[in-house]
Amino acid sequence: MNPLAHFDPDDPYPESDGQPMADNTEQYDWMVKIKENLEILFAQDPQVFVAADLLWYPVPDRRVAGPVAPDVMVAIGRPKGRRGCYKQWEEGGIAPQVVFEILSPSNSAKEMADKLGFYDGFGVEEYYVYDPPGNLLEVWLRQDGRLRRMAHIKGWTSPRLGIRFASNGEGLEIFHPQGQRFLSSVELAERMRQEAARADRERAQAEDERVRADQERARAEQERERADRLAERLRALGIEP
Repeated sequence: MNPLAHFDPDDPYPESDGQPMADNTEQYDWMVKIKENLEILFAQDPQVFVAADLLWYPVPDRRVAGPVAPDVMVAIGRPKGRRGCYKQWEEGGIAPQVVFEILSPSNSAKEMADKLGFYDGFGVEEYYVYDPPGNLLEVWLRQDGRLRRMAHIKGWTSPRLGIRFASNGEGLEIFHPQGQRFLSSVELAERMRQEAARADRERAQAEDERVRADQERARAEQERERADRLAERLRALGIEP
């Protein structure tokens, strides 16, 4: 049973809706990729909170609006840290400005319409909906107080996050503001392995160069000593070298 279906006065703000985080591996992979790369992007900013599948309660009275758990959400101006749910009235009244939803087969048209209405009504500024099997991206941007679907999104860059969206013909690609592509955890681990291997090679090369320099200094010292001995012998013979 969905724990949000009935109000429990002893637990008015449940931290779980009883639903799985994702319906399939592709949806899960996208959620993790977006969430983790945004965490990396804002790792040095203590006032950017990023979460995945976290229940968001916009108002204390659940009769006014029940919670929604965006696949990924970004709240700019809110501190990092653990949360069991996002209670907007305890977060300075700040709604997550950016929300991502990754479509799965279980998402109905009504459910997505309800989510759009929720995000529209409670202040989301940017709303992204991605359908992995169809490689379709929808971008909704708040204009004139409403979320409006953008018609031209080729090369779209998020006004809030600075990240860029592109399609390579096979799927969606997202890029950091500095240009590097969003990577999966496996790709990130491989990049770290490659960087560590490159650092090891550079250290080994630097050590080889140090050894060669030491050898050159030693040979130069030997040559100087040999020249000094030769000069002494010449002087002993009355010849000034």
